[in-house]
Amino acid sequence: MTTTPALSHVAVIGGGICGLTAAHRLARRGVRVTLIEGSAQLGGLGTFFRHGNRWVERFYHCVMPSDAALLQLLDELGLKDSVRWRKTTMGMLVDGERHRFNSALDLLRFTPLRFFDRLRFGVVSLLLRRLGRGRDLDTLRTEDWLRGLYGRRVWEDLFAPMFGSKFGPAFGDVPALYLWQRLGRERNVATRGYPDGGYKTIIDALRESIESAGGTIRLSSPVHRLCHTAEGCSLTFTDGESLAVDRVVSTVPLPLLRRLADNDLATRLPGTTLAYQGVVTAALFLRRPLTGHYWTPVLRSGTDFDGVVEMSALAGSYESAHLVYLMHYTDRESNLYREPDDAIAARWTAQLLRVHPGLRAADIEDVRVFKAPFVEPVYPRGYLAQRPPVVVDGTNVLLATTAHVYPDVTSWNSSVALANEVTDLIAGLERQKVGEPA
Repeated sequence: MTTTPALSHVAVIGGGICGLTAAHRLARRGVRVTLIEGSAQLGGLGTFFRHGNRWVERFYHCVMPSDAALLQLLDELGLKDSVRWRKTTMGMLVDGERHRFNSALDLLRFTPLRFFDRLRFGVVSLLLRRLGRGRDLDTLRTEDWLRGLYGRRVWEDLFAPMFGSKFGPAFGDVPALYLWQRLGRERNVATRGYPDGGYKTIIDALRESIESAGGTIRLSSPVHRLCHTAEGCSLTFTDGESLAVDRVVSTVPLPLLRRLADNDLATRLPGTTLAYQGVVTAALFLRRPLTGHYWTPVLRSGTDFDGVVEMSALAGSYESAHLVYLMHYTDRESNLYREPDDAIAARWTAQLLRVHPGLRAADIEDVRVFKAPFVEPVYPRGYLAQRPPVVVDGTNVLLATTAHVYPDVTSWNSSVALANEVTDLIAGLERQKVGEPA
């Protein structure tokens, strides 16, 4: 790896996978790095909790074989061979009835759709990637595209509730390009991977890499104010301490960054405004598996949660328990998001027991509820032209957020790829600083 002269001090705000990767890359290039995380844990959406002798992610994750940037990072960290790959399947829970949803035969038996609509669904799905090539999907509404291809019933009975659960009221307006990219990454029957020891092993390896290369990691250090200065940048923490640096890489969502920026920096930040969906997730440890499907959307079945991920179908058992995630994407101002965790746990447990009659209350060992406010950006049509630049004009602040990964799917892989892009840019700026060709 090429070494850049350590002339700058770079602060990376945010200890999620993007911030960790950026700090890892910069530290390994010889740049002086301080990684700043406001909470007591690194990992962002990959933070974890202990269950018995095992660390468990608060929110579900998996590795896809097409995740080239993430797999390259794992290879650098000596973790690529620790990923265990399994073929996973998909179910559907519609109107309280369970269905397999993986093969042509499953589709023919999928009674929530009429027979003609099942045939049309199968043919169009096979051709969908090809049908999107060469089209301006960035400015095309997802509803207009899918309704035209699949027909009214498939859209209204299947896709509308599925996309509505992910993107909220604006689901029909999301650019078709985002869906097209997602379909390129995910399949009903798909090989997925999960690292031995969980995602904490990746976080720990990145932390060790950063610190062994001379980088500093600060936990429980919320930033109160970020200022652009003539010399670089200044950060003030909530305890009043200040830190002067040459550059800042901010990985926090733009709405949060605007709250931290002083007046001068705030006027320079991109005017891009994105709505974000947060998520409420319940992690349940069961004494028995549910269906064995990794992923099951839940439609019109009288539940608040609209998806079930049986993590043990991918990661194995958790000290003889089977881990299941229930989730609902929602605005951070919604009543559900504001509801106490114990109330959500009790209600969702009762709802799960109702839609899985073979499951008993005695089969549930433990339930934990977790919330995250900024998970899925709701991109507007034409976002390719609106996507903000990485460098904040006239400053030494660089941005690496989910607002920048479009049209790629928000994931650990796209976050790693973005961190690579931003740190390569910083390396070029550093070379220019000492008179070397960029």
